[in-house]
Amino acid sequence: MDMAELSPSVRTVLVLEDNFIIAMDVEEILASLGILQVTIAGNANQALELLALQAFDFAILDVNLGDHTSFVVADAMLARGMPFGFTSGYGDAEHFPTYLRHVPRIDKPFNEKSIGQLIAAGIQTREA
Repeated sequence: MDMAELSPSVRTVLVLEDNFIIAMDVEEILASLGILQVTIAGNANQALELLALQAFDFAILDVNLGDHTSFVVADAMLARGMPFGFTSGYGDAEHFPTYLRHVPRIDKPFNEKSIGQLIAAGIQTREA
């Protein structure tokens, strides 16, 4: 996937991922897609603090963060009208609140193509 397939409006991305190695992998993939600024949060509180400081063009939220989920961050994204998508290493659709089931989601492991598709789908969902 080349950057032409991503919305040109996506330049800053927040990544909420509790696994450092996976977070670094996502950062590398986003850079290869032409994302100019990737900010990584290791837990929901850190992500909420970052959201209070700045707006992001998109966020990639890992669903399962050890002893909590990213749903509180998803709520904050919805409240701000910011597009986002979920990543998951588990088949956890049944754990999703009903109002979040429309949000694009990809399973781990992911790659450049699936991350690009997640962003494109997230932008389309917001614009719909």
